[in-house]
Amino acid sequence: MADRLPAVRMRGITKEFAGKVVANKNVDLDIYRGEILALLGENGSGKTTLMNMLSGIYYPDAGTIEINGKHRVISSPKEAIDLGIGMIHQHFKLVNVFTAAENIVLGMNEPSGFDLKAASERIRQVCDTYGFDVDPNQKIYDMSVSQKQTVEIVKQLYRGAEILILDEPTAVLTPQETDKLFAVLRNMRDDGKTVVIITHKLHEVLDISDRVAVLRKGEYVGEMITTETTAQEMTNMMVGHQVSLNIERPDVEMDYRMERIRVKNLTVRNNEGVVKLDDVSFTAYTGEILGIAGISGSGQKELLEAIAGLQPVESGSVEYVVDANSTPEEVEQLIGMDPIKIAQMGVVLSFVPEDRLGMGLVGSMDLTDNMMLRSFRDGMSPFTDRKAPKHLAELVVDELEVNTPSVSTPVRRLSGGNVQKVLVGREIAAAPTVLLSAYAVRGLDVNSSYLIYDLLNRQKGNGVAVIYVGEDLDVLLELCDRILVLCGGKVSGIVDGRTTNKNEVGLMMTKLGGGEE
Repeated sequence: MADRLPAVRMRGITKEFAGKVVANKNVDLDIYRGEILALLGENGSGKTTLMNMLSGIYYPDAGTIEINGKHRVISSPKEAIDLGIGMIHQHFKLVNVFTAAENIVLGMNEPSGFDLKAASERIRQVCDTYGFDVDPNQKIYDMSVSQKQTVEIVKQLYRGAEILILDEPTAVLTPQETDKLFAVLRNMRDDGKTVVIITHKLHEVLDISDRVAVLRKGEYVGEMITTETTAQEMTNMMVGHQVSLNIERPDVEMDYRMERIRVKNLTVRNNEGVVKLDDVSFTAYTGEILGIAGISGSGQKELLEAIAGLQPVESGSVEYVVDANSTPEEVEQLIGMDPIKIAQMGVVLSFVPEDRLGMGLVGSMDLTDNMMLRSFRDGMSPFTDRKAPKHLAELVVDELEVNTPSVSTPVRRLSGGNVQKVLVGREIAAAPTVLLSAYAVRGLDVNSSYLIYDLLNRQKGNGVAVIYVGEDLDVLLELCDRILVLCGGKVSGIVDGRTTNKNEVGLMMTKLGGGEE
């Protein structure tokens, strides 16, 4: 590619935060027209920061950026758009009560004035060119996650984007929606557009990208032609050493397979009165990992919170079976109990919530104090013992390879992936009998994810009933013993993780299929 002029040439890009954290250091990167580039790296390697500088959200402390051979200063997202650069973030920037067309033209100064009819026609032309399926008159609040993402992409193309950056674009998509997105991205590439994808899913990198660029600890370490590499080689380059990519699913040798959690006819409404769980029933067993699959917003969050005593329940029951010989009278009913009362009953239940810093950890507190949140009620002394929590914090940092200056660092200063490691480590250290995990590896790099999978398998081997909500179907199929599929708050089936396939589960997530163990 040396004879081609890059659409983007970044040289010596450096970015520091708070004068201490070096996000990018002297990065050189070329991005070419008519290619799909995958940008890979571990958590905190600087991928999103680098692209945020290209899209005008951050400004580099050092280095230069050339667009189509000309030196450019990009100091705002508007300047980036004027240069034909658009970025689609993980969290969409849409107004729910507006239509797709209104969101797409919002903030634009059209030469002919604000003509929604003409704009809708132009939107349809963009969709026809690349294969998008967007109704310009549909309200955002009536759209699925994939439809909202499509609106974001069309919005950038409508505004003239020639260079499109997508940050974790398939995180909440079904396999069918991912295939549809990739088909559109290939059409864009074939039309001469430049596409950059930030992702951790290596099988998708192999499927969609033409070239791979790798960052490690903020520095550019190399690139590969996708057709000439493997997932193993990419992982080794990201991490800097050999990493096993096999997810274990051990068969636990136990004297008996015991019911631990029985959920019966569970119905939950949110604060607006919308039904989030509709007559859900299932059983979770000791020594197994029960996966929960579903499109984002299908009731996964409400299900775990109901079991943990954090979500009001309209009807139904959640029973905790103490041991195999428990009589019906000895089975504990968890509905109506808050987490403190559940703990006082002797039920050791650990919960890794989806909202890490909202429900799981306190961002302004350091690692030691966040460990103490789990155990402070155990002590009777008016003086808080910090030795044990500090030791636990040091243990979590060491075993889970948490990237932090010290255990005295406020959690909010850590990257999202490292925050997640702290939370998972703390909850597992409580030696639970039930472990509830919502998106435990969301945003984690490959190496960190496999550490978490190993921890979950260890809990399974200890006889813990693990309920694992995940968004990567490939992982669910490799890790879980059984998979419960939610669709619109209902159970569309429970399948065996060893015998099902990704297509079957994907269809069940969209109500087109059904399975039963």
